[in-house]
Amino acid sequence: MADFGLYAYQEEVVERALQRENIIIWLPTGGGKTRAAVYVAKRHLETTPKAKVMVLVNKVHLVDQHYNNEFKPHLGSDYTLKPVSGESEDKDFFGEVVKKYDVVICTAQILYNAMINMEETKHVELSDITLLIIDECHHTNKESVYNKIMSCYVEKKLNGEQPLPQILGLTASPGAGGETILENAVEHVLQICANLDSAIVSTKHFMPELKKKVPRPTKTFDIVEKRRLDPFGDHLKRMMHKIHEYMHVPPDSSLRECGTQEYELDVVLLEKRGVKEHNRLLAQCALHLRQYNDALLINDTLRMLDAYRSLEEFYIPKIESTFDGTDIFLVGLFQENQVELRRLASDSRYENPKMFKLESVLQNHFGPNVESRGIIFSKTRQSTRCLNDWVLTNKALQEAGIKAAILTGAGNGDSHMTLNEQGDTIRNFREGKLNLLISTSVAEEGLDIPECNLVVRYGLLTNEIAQQQASGRARARHSQYSVVAEEGGREVRREKTNEYLEELTGKAIAKVQQMSLQEFRRKITKLQKQAGDLRKAQESKELEKRSLHTAASVQLLCRNCLKTVASGSDVRLVDNEHYVNINPEFKRHYKVGEQKMMDRTFENWEPGCKVRCNNGSCNKKWGFQMNYKKIAVLPNMAINNFALETPDGRTTKKQWKDVTFTVEKFSFKEYCQDNFPDIFD
Repeated sequence: MADFGLYAYQEEVVERALQRENIIIWLPTGGGKTRAAVYVAKRHLETTPKAKVMVLVNKVHLVDQHYNNEFKPHLGSDYTLKPVSGESEDKDFFGEVVKKYDVVICTAQILYNAMINMEETKHVELSDITLLIIDECHHTNKESVYNKIMSCYVEKKLNGEQPLPQILGLTASPGAGGETILENAVEHVLQICANLDSAIVSTKHFMPELKKKVPRPTKTFDIVEKRRLDPFGDHLKRMMHKIHEYMHVPPDSSLRECGTQEYELDVVLLEKRGVKEHNRLLAQCALHLRQYNDALLINDTLRMLDAYRSLEEFYIPKIESTFDGTDIFLVGLFQENQVELRRLASDSRYENPKMFKLESVLQNHFGPNVESRGIIFSKTRQSTRCLNDWVLTNKALQEAGIKAAILTGAGNGDSHMTLNEQGDTIRNFREGKLNLLISTSVAEEGLDIPECNLVVRYGLLTNEIAQQQASGRARARHSQYSVVAEEGGREVRREKTNEYLEELTGKAIAKVQQMSLQEFRRKITKLQKQAGDLRKAQESKELEKRSLHTAASVQLLCRNCLKTVASGSDVRLVDNEHYVNINPEFKRHYKVGEQKMMDRTFENWEPGCKVRCNNGSCNKKWGFQMNYKKIAVLPNMAINNFALETPDGRTTKKQWKDVTFTVEKFSFKEYCQDNFPDIFD
């Protein structure tokens, strides 16, 4: 193994995999899990007839990263490799790709889609694969796509079906599963092992070498005193109380303290109640209160001006789209207070003390002649934008030579980065053109980011897995892991809890590893059978739920103006993913806006224009048009923008899978025959 450049601890953790056992490699961030997996893949290809290696990742950007940085450099000269993601056309002929190449690196969703698609050029069986490598395998639980794939695997295994691929999982931490007692944490680790049909391995004999390779950073709690005066926040709360009075909070509902996550949960429930009870006043007031609560949360974490701007961005489009007296009151309240809010937000005497503490932490690590690299982890895309704006406009930080940029998840939303933008940002950070990344959780897991000597957790409440992954980014010698938080705040309590859970996870894994092979196999087989029974019961329940109502008996209402706009019988499922309205009359209810931009291409369709409610000045966003096979224009409807009127009353749903009627699959042939009878006869 020496010619491959493995450390002794890596050689130790791959031993059982080389003996063709199913294993999970547990090594910290920066410990070289992927390099170890490449070595296992190489040996597997050398020793297995008709070998077929598939590497699954859970994020699109990891496909090219693993291909370019690890697998191609070490395997490319002797074997054929292919990276496939939603961005590439190869996904549309995935069955052919798997037949042609020795190693395929893809997102898990692509493999799962191929497993359930029976078209010859697209279909893939697990038996077509001889080694299945699962990156960040701690996600193999609940309804994740990893677990859907492995559920098929486990079912075949329990039924005695062969052949099945060898499994190699990679994780920095399986976590404690939210458990706080060792016995329960052991059960969680066993469940992850059962889901992956694998034992979990870690280094036992070479811990000093691992600690030297991946040094732990020095953790500091950079604590600030609670804000003494907050006139901006107080003014927002007074406005919220005026809305409370206007809306007449139902006597059987209670609203907890403004500016908390608990308050947000309360108003979310009130909005749903308003929609269900056809009480638009209640629903809209609750919706606006959530925005004010968001502003208070921003005020607690970022600058007052950031909080003010979040409200301004919410209200500007609403000024031209007031629908009834409720809207007039709510928009009017903001307009009446706008000047005063802006004045208070601009008063530096009352600025958030956390920002001054963050500035101090950064100044201690950066300077004109100081070589530093750092990451600030923050909760939302919005907060990363605000922090980046603050860094760019902060004279002291600019004089310290800080060159910052945002790093957030890739996607098709207006606030998402494209994959190319992500790649450019990481490349500039690696080359030293940037020295500070301001990131959401996307940089915690998987991304190939250079060693940092400063990691800051700012305004974050996450679990022990995310904490360990973030801490693992501070791998440079004498690095610092800083938690900037308010004295007695939830962030400090959560960080301390996560430290305990990290230790608990280690103890739980040790307990599992100490089990005899016979006991371990007995326990995970029992868990696998229980999971299979539960899955069948859930599938039966889902089928029953989908049969609760007929599609024709369910009406769809705009969630804003509550006007009935469609029937459930108008909805069809396209490509097992998109829910569209095929009724030509539906176009009377919406108006088209700007083009929907997406950073990828699709086999059968391309995005068209965004669609909004056409009822007076409602303007509620509904979704976007899909131009299907260059012929059919199909409005793609996001269910959370609608209410459902069912025979059992009105309801709201977050996802289409939760509706209580069966949605028929879209037939392009039938659609063309109905809408273009002269052409498609």
